[in-house]
Formats: sequence, structure tokens, C-alpha cells
Amino acid sequence: MNEGVTKHLLATKLYIPSTRLGLVSRPRLVERLHRSLGCKLTLISAPAGFGKTTLIADFGKRIAESPNQYSAFQNPQLCWLSLDEGDGDLIRFLTYLIAALQNVVADIGSDTLGMLQSPQTPAAETLLTALINEIAIAPQHIILVLDDYHLVDAKPIDDALTFLLERLPPNLHLALTTREDPPLPLARLRARRQLTEIRAADLRFTLEETAVFLNQIMGLNLSAADIAALETRTEGWIAGLQLAALSLQGEPDAHSFVRSFTGTHRFVLDYLLEEVLQKQPASTQAFLLPTSILNRLCAPLCDALLPETTITSQTILEELERSNLFINALDNERHWYRYHHLFGDLLRQRLGQNLPPAEIAIYHIRASAWYEKNGELSESFHHAIAAEDFHRAANLAEMAWQGMDEALQAAAWLAWITQLPEDAIRVRPVLCTQIAWSFTDTGQTEASEARLQDAERCLAGSADDMIVVEEKQFRALPARIAFARAYNSLITGPPAATVQYAEEALTLVPQDEPFLQAQINSVLGSVYWSSGKLDAAAQSMREWVENAEKAGNIIFAIATGFALADILVAQGRLREAKRTIQQSLQLAAEHVQARSVIANHHIGLAMIAHEMGDDAAAAAHFAEGVALAAQSTLVNTPYCVQIALAQFRESDGALAEALERLAEAQRVYVETPIPDTRPAAAMQARVYLKLGNLAKAQEWALERNLTVDDEAVYLREFELLTLARVLLAEYRENRDESLIDDALRLLARLWQAAEDDKRTASLIEILIMQALAYQAQGSASNALSSLERALTLAEPEGYVHLFLDEGTPMIALLKEVLQRQSSTSAYARRLLAVSPAAENNKPLDQPLLEPLSDRELDVLRLLATDLSGPEIARELMVSLSTVRTHTRNIYSKLGVNNRRTAVSHAKTLRLL
Repeated sequence: MNEGVTKHLLATKLYIPSTRLGLVSRPRLVERLHRSLGCKLTLISAPAGFGKTTLIADFGKRIAESPNQYSAFQNPQLCWLSLDEGDGDLIRFLTYLIAALQNVVADIGSDTLGMLQSPQTPAAETLLTALINEIAIAPQHIILVLDDYHLVDAKPIDDALTFLLERLPPNLHLALTTREDPPLPLARLRARRQLTEIRAADLRFTLEETAVFLNQIMGLNLSAADIAALETRTEGWIAGLQLAALSLQGEPDAHSFVRSFTGTHRFVLDYLLEEVLQKQPASTQAFLLPTSILNRLCAPLCDALLPETTITSQTILEELERSNLFINALDNERHWYRYHHLFGDLLRQRLGQNLPPAEIAIYHIRASAWYEKNGELSESFHHAIAAEDFHRAANLAEMAWQGMDEALQAAAWLAWITQLPEDAIRVRPVLCTQIAWSFTDTGQTEASEARLQDAERCLAGSADDMIVVEEKQFRALPARIAFARAYNSLITGPPAATVQYAEEALTLVPQDEPFLQAQINSVLGSVYWSSGKLDAAAQSMREWVENAEKAGNIIFAIATGFALADILVAQGRLREAKRTIQQSLQLAAEHVQARSVIANHHIGLAMIAHEMGDDAAAAAHFAEGVALAAQSTLVNTPYCVQIALAQFRESDGALAEALERLAEAQRVYVETPIPDTRPAAAMQARVYLKLGNLAKAQEWALERNLTVDDEAVYLREFELLTLARVLLAEYRENRDESLIDDALRLLARLWQAAEDDKRTASLIEILIMQALAYQAQGSASNALSSLERALTLAEPEGYVHLFLDEGTPMIALLKEVLQRQSSTSAYARRLLAVSPAAENNKPLDQPLLEPLSDRELDVLRLLATDLSGPEIARELMVSLSTVRTHTRNIYSKLGVNNRRTAVSHAKTLRLL
């Protein structure tokens, strides 16, 4: 696992608890666990002290000893994750879960882990889909145990686990131990027989098991009547029996004790724990009480906590374990231990009764110092807070931020900060800025701005009142403050404000912070990009690449090459975009780790090749991109794959599949600083128009609240061009002249905006749209004039599909350009030569005054079959009324009045 991540993980959470010597054998439950492997989920749900963890740990031991005994899984491997309250953060939860899996299958989940570490964390479903795919190809059968699931009270984790359960690979079985039923789809799993449940009634000791435990293991030699009485009064509650057995050790009148052993569990627990503790020697109590402040114990930590102890802590820990004194070993080496939760509660209660808070705080400070020295800042912070040493806690938080931010643990780090008082925060400008950045990372821009203002007030005050731990971050603080504001503005504010803050940050960034400079440039480039200032955006991206390389971050430099190419494509510079990607791939060839960011590059080359009509190159690069996508750490790779597939299918005429790919693209889309200039929903609307489903396209335009008078801003350009297509389709259907006038007026405004910013790709598409609109209106000269201008702009870059994907109306216009013998005729001839009509030996022209549309041709072909009207509608995925409308248009254009005559006349005209 990545070293930068593992240093933030607590290894003992991944250890399978060791089972005690003399464990009561429970073959009936082991057999149930054995059978449960045929289901998706084993749920072990019962109150505290019922032996949930012990049971599943013993089962794991049996699997390790006799793996082939379990027929449901072949040679199963059991991995373990002990959960706690801090695991409610999804990134932390998944990181630990992958670490647990990697304990039994090396490198499983590595691709998902890479996505967790990416600058923009993908959606939970994207992460889980990647993880499921990685588990599914693992050669081993895996049993994943999530222990103490009740401690995780977080809906994102419940949702993630639900998603995992519903798509569980056949080689994975999930087991949960919990004190309460989790909010998972248990009823559905139960109905499908995919759930095995082991509950308190199952876990309670039987009379026979109680006798074995009390007499054989604890050596009490109780009578059958006393055993039955204890079994009845504890209701088989294992912890209660254990506590009773410990209290009975050395008891002269066991029978009287058993008879007086009454009351509810809560009172019995209080009584037994006090009895057990009070019977321990003073030296043992002197060890137990102070060490109860620790969640986990090891000898060096206990030695640091109790420097005056004459006996080594390791000796005491081993003696406590041998005495069954509610201490559990967390690993086979007997290095880490923990107290039974209930026993620990009692010890802490007694500690508070015996010592004043100031003396208890000393123990917490010692623990904090030990954890800090050993690099575990999380535990160190916890003990500093417990000691109410907020100065120390704030220092630790400031030191921990960089590593936790890089590990994408902003939410977990912010949970620390909520425990600090305001007066410990506001005197620390670096900490205030770190808090601001963490708020930004979690989408809390208003809270972020408030902390930035705190940092500025601190900087403006007296230096004597200021506390700084991270000196390097302090030196760059003015730049970081301005940069944070730029990033916040990128999310919520106007582009002008983002540019202002980013440019200010660039003037403030220290010379020895090239990577910070690169980050600022990336935001600036995104603003220029989303504003349509593509020249400035490209320049900013080039500077980002250069600065990333200077900082030694080759991965960022390579990844940015794809973004730069995307801008060049939007500028209509296809050949330069191709060269840019190729240069990035050449750099990536020198760095093996760069394979995690180059899937998008091959997909980009595939789309450029496709546009230029090089199908062989497009297929080769797309195949390479898909092969690399599984290991991509870029969150938008799944989206890029689906968009490319959609465009390929649309060009092939597989419009229904194109819609499916676009729907999937919307599902996997993750918002990043890269602007979404071609929304998948708008692309869907265009496909609906090709399908003849005008109603669906109109519905999209209504949902987006688009009008012809909307401002012609770049981020909405693609949608507004799509609106123009909707208006053109409406005009073709009802011949309302106001519709074509509105479309042409909108196109004129879009053309002017694109001309002002020199966006050639936009100009070409707008001119194509104008040509189609004029053609529909019957203005042949205007249509050809617009098309020839488009051809002039497109020819140097070799555009093909931008023209040919417009279908039959464009073919007709290109034919007319060819006949005019103009400067663009040669280019028109090349386009016609590779058009689908030429490939299928179909005539390039239709001898009709008004040509049939693509959709009308589709309907005409089906009219030539034996399909009925409803069957044609189902085949084309449109309504019957839409088919009837197209049929009327076909009859009108062909000058016929019935189906048979229409088919016959179409064959005469070589339309079929």
C-alpha cells in the first residue's frame, strides 16, 4: 500500500483478535458460519458481552487451520477491520477497508486507492464500482469482517455498504458484528436468502456450554444447580458469566453467592466489576487505572505512562491476559492489547474518583508525547484534548494538516478542530488558513471565508500574540489566503473575482513554492477556460505544466497535457492537440507510475482520430485507453470513456446505444475544475432529435430554462446551439417562420461571441448550423455561403465527422458545393467520398425539392418491411404519433398518398 497512506493508518485495526486458550467450543455456531458463506452477508447482532467478536475470530482461526473444509468458498482468506467512531468518513473507511483486503490479497484495491488520493475524489459509486471490479478478479475467495459496525454512525458508510452488498462479487463474503441492526437492506437480503443472522438468542451460552465454561475453563467446581441458576440469571450472557466466574474465584461460599446474584444486567455489571477490581492487588490496580485512558495498550506506551513502575509493563500485560482480566490481545505477537470496553469504563470511572483532573491530565500528556514521538498524531491529539492542553493540541493539528490533506482526510481533520476553543485557533494564522482550505475541500465556502478573515486579522495584529508551528506554510500564507479565495470563487463566485484572487496569489507566492504556483495557475486556467478565453487558458495550462515539472511532479505535468489538448480541440486546433497529447505520452513512457493518468490521453487521441476520419487509429487508441482506464487515478476517466463511446455510436447510427452511453456518462460524472462545456444531457437532446423524438428534446430545453435571448456565454454555448437545433426541428415540423428566425438570430449572437474569442471549433459548428437553417428555409445561396465559410475554416485541421454526422441534409449541401466548383469543392469531394452514403453505394443526392430527413429515411426503410405502425414505433423507440407525423411528411415530399406507392416511388428514386 502507498507509504504516504499507511503512515496514517492504525495497523492494529486490521489484526484478527487472537482467541484465548481454553475457549468454549461452539460447533453449532461454527457450522452456521460455515453455511453462511453461501450467502452475501453474515450479521452477528447482539448487545455487548455476547461473544460476537470472539466467535468470528475463532471461525477465522479454523479457516486458517483447515481452509479446504469450507466448500462454499475454495481456500478462503479472512481479513479483518475493527471499526471505531472515526470511521464515519467515507475516504477513511474505504482506505482502511482496502488495507484490510490487502492483508490477504496483495495490491487488491490499489486502483481505487489511487482514486481516493486524487485531487478530486470521485463519487462514492465510482469508487465502489472500481473496488468491486478489482475484488471480482482476485484469485482468492475472501471473507471480510467489519467488527463493531455500530460504532460507525454515518449514512455515507451505510449507503456505501448497501451499494457493495447489492453488487457483491461471488468471491467475497461480508460479515458484520454489531450491537444494533444497521440501516442496510436486511429485509430484501432476507427475502432473497442472502442473509445469515446470528443474534443474542443464538449467542447465549447453553446450559452445557455454561457448565464447560464455569467448571472446566474457570475451574470453579460448581454444582449443577448453581450452574443452572447462573445460566438462568444471566440468560446465557457471556460477559455476565465471565464476571460472575471471576468474582467466584476464591469465594468460600459459592452457593450463597450464586443465590444472591440477582438484578438487571446493569446492576449486576456494576457489582461484578467492582468486586473484580477490588480483589486485585494494589500494584495491579496502580497499573490498571492510569492505563485505562488508552484505547489500545502496548508495553512501551505503558512504560512511558508509568515511568515509576518497577515491573516492566510487558510482564504486567501478559499476567493480566493469563488471569482473564478483561484484556484482549490484538495481535499474535502479544504486542498490542485493549481492555474489555465495559471493564475500561469502570476503570476510568474509578480513576476519576481517585485522582483530581490535573493529575489525570499528566497521564494524557505523557501518552500524547509518546504518540507524537512515534508519528501517530491522531492519538497524540486525542490525548492532548483529553488533558485540555489546547495549545499542544493546536500545535499537533497544524503539524498534521499537510499529511492529512494530501491523504484527502479534510473531513477527519476538521473533526479534530471542532474540539479546540476559539482562543486556541484565532492566534494561529497558519491553522486558520488550514481550516479554511479544509472547509473549501468539503464545499463549505462561507465557513472557509470566515477563517480566512481570522487569519488576516491575526496577521495584522502583534507578532507577540501570534503562534506559528509550520514556518514554511507561514511564509506562503498571503498567497495561500488569496489562492483559497480564488478556489472558493471558482465554485460560487463570478469568474472576474476568481481571476483577481488568482492573479493576486501569483504575485505573492514565494519563489521556493513552484508547486503552489502551479496550483494557482490551474485555477486561473480553469477560469479562462470556462469564460471562453481559450488563448489565455492554454497559456495558463502550459505554465502549470512547466511549474509542475520544476517541482518534480511529473504526474501532474502529464495529466495536465490532456487538459491543454482539450482546450486546443475547443480552439479548433486538432493537429496541435494531437501533438500535445503525444508529447505527454512520450514523457509518460519515462515514468512507470504515469500509467495511472494516461488513459484520458489515448481516449483523447481516439476522439481526434475519429473526427479526422482515421477509424483505425481511433479504434487502436480507444482500446488502449479502455485498458488503462481501470488503473486511472483521474476521476473523470469513466466519464471520458462513456462520452467517446457515445460519439462513436452516434456516428455509426447506433442512436439507442448512444443514448445509453450518455446516460451512463451522466451517472459517473464528477465535478472538477475542468469546465463541462459539452454537457451529456445536451448531447442526449441532439440524439433524440436524430431519432425524431422532438418531444424529448423540447423537454430538455424546458428543464434547462433555455431561451433564444440568453446571454451567449461560453459555458452555455453548446446548450444554446442545441436549442437552435430544437428550433430547426420544430420549424421543419410545423413551418412556423418565427422559429427559424429565432434560430438564426441566436446563431448570429453565438457566432459573434465565438469570433471575438477566436474559437474556431465553435465558429465551424455555428456556420454549419446556419447553413442547415438557411437550407430548411429555402435560402440556397445563404446556406451555401455559410457552409463554404465553415469548410474554409475546417479544411486545414481535417474535420470530417462534424460535417458528416449532420446526415442527409449536409450531404445534399456538400453535393451542391461540389457542383459550384469553388475553392472548397475539393474538400467537399473528400468528405463525400468517405460519407456513409458513399460507403453503402447509395446516391448522394435525393431528386426531391425537399430532401427526406435522416429520421424520415429511417421510417421509409421500415415502411418497406412488413412491420406495422406500432412495431415501427417500438423499433425506433418513438411514439406512434411521431411515426405517423414522419409518414405524412414522407408522403408529402414523395407526392404519394399510401404506403405501397411511397415504397415503390422511393425505389424508383433510388432512396431504397
